[in-house]
Amino acid sequence: MPHRTRRRTLTALAALLLAASLTPTARAAEAVRVEGTLPSGAAYVIDMPDSWNGTVLLYSHGYTPVGVPNPARDAPDDATKSLLMKQGYALTGSSYATAGWAVADAVPDQLATLDAFTGRFGAARRTLAWGTSYGGLVTTMIAERHPDRVSGTLSMCGLVQGGVATWNSMLDTAFALRTLLGGTGSDIRLTGLRDTADAAAQAAAMTELVERAQTTATGRARIALAAALYDVPGWNDDAVPRPAPADWDAQQAGQYRAVVGLIGLPAFVWRQEAERRAGGNMSWNTGVDYPAMLRKSPNSKEVSELYREAGRSLRTDLGDLNRAARVVADRQAVDWMDRTSVFTGRLRGPQLDIHTTGDPLIPVQAESAHRRAATAAGSAALLRQGYVGNAGHCTFSPGEQVAALHTLEDRIASGHWRGADPASLNARARAADPASAARYTPYEPGPYPRPYDLAHPRDRQRSPGHAGRRTSPGWP
Repeated sequence: MPHRTRRRTLTALAALLLAASLTPTARAAEAVRVEGTLPSGAAYVIDMPDSWNGTVLLYSHGYTPVGVPNPARDAPDDATKSLLMKQGYALTGSSYATAGWAVADAVPDQLATLDAFTGRFGAARRTLAWGTSYGGLVTTMIAERHPDRVSGTLSMCGLVQGGVATWNSMLDTAFALRTLLGGTGSDIRLTGLRDTADAAAQAAAMTELVERAQTTATGRARIALAAALYDVPGWNDDAVPRPAPADWDAQQAGQYRAVVGLIGLPAFVWRQEAERRAGGNMSWNTGVDYPAMLRKSPNSKEVSELYREAGRSLRTDLGDLNRAARVVADRQAVDWMDRTSVFTGRLRGPQLDIHTTGDPLIPVQAESAHRRAATAAGSAALLRQGYVGNAGHCTFSPGEQVAALHTLEDRIASGHWRGADPASLNARARAADPASAARYTPYEPGPYPRPYDLAHPRDRQRSPGHAGRRTSPGWP
């Protein structure tokens, strides 16, 4: 029996055994917490309120690095969880069987968690899937590939540009830093990382380059250029005052801190773990025109001004980037990402995305990539996107998150999007939790620097080794 078929059979059997041994009930007499283990080894948790409203919320948590504790979670934070429990929602979620770039485990584990919920409490009237950060990727994968299991989905600060686009963008920034700060003789390796120790060593070498560069005007301008290729916003930490629109130095200081963070883990250590799963390097920059990419960035003016202040030629540095030896992907690794971590854009139910405008880890332009895929696939009418005017990654208030869930529920009940505008979302946020912030704002993100999805055949044609590849992905 194939491995995936055997795993589905075991999951279904476990759910049947639970159903046979426990008496399902549509309501709980008092709040109940259930913890358990799935056949995959993943932990799961269920929180049932004392008066269930019939809706279960399946929560997908964000990226957990290998070696870090990975408990099951069923809500993004305790305050939001408390609000939802008081409103009668049942909450559930799993740890995923593995940490790291675990989407191939996360999706079946989340579905198995729903089976465990049904076995314990009976069928829900409505099931909503929601997730934050990397969990937004997991949630959107469920929306596209298992639409029969959920009524609608909510992605919050989600990685909705997909896996290939994410790692390509990380590569662009690391490539620019190595080329401009280390020179053509730099021996820092950006891909093909052997193990965690090797990845950490490359990250340390790159961090040293960046920290040294930050002490000079030329170095700061070059860091800003590298940050612009990832669309790192100048205000990305809500603990820091927002810089004035033309305060280029303050904006660059914020980008510097974010770039150091990207280098420290995602660009090298997390990449190595993803490369191991994919069977090689899944990103490339062959054929990329970096001057054209910078022109599309919302940070292009800042970069130009910093280069002018430093007395350096931006044209020369961009030319050096375009002439530098490029990185080529491994075909099998791109194929693996296509199968597990790239979107088709085909939604079958409504999805609401919300994103902070000052996100340094998953820039808000990721929403443009998702909109691009959904539009090409004919699903644009099912997708809505809302923007919270705050800095930081996933820095939503409890009220803002609950408001998004209520808006999604209204779409499911009515068949039409209404109340998804900023004013309505803010009114709902204040009603859900008067003590927390309500900061939805009109906003239109620019284009994602280098989008990649399965709804655009030309994206795949530009990827390495396209000749002879499948014309449609085989879903796991």
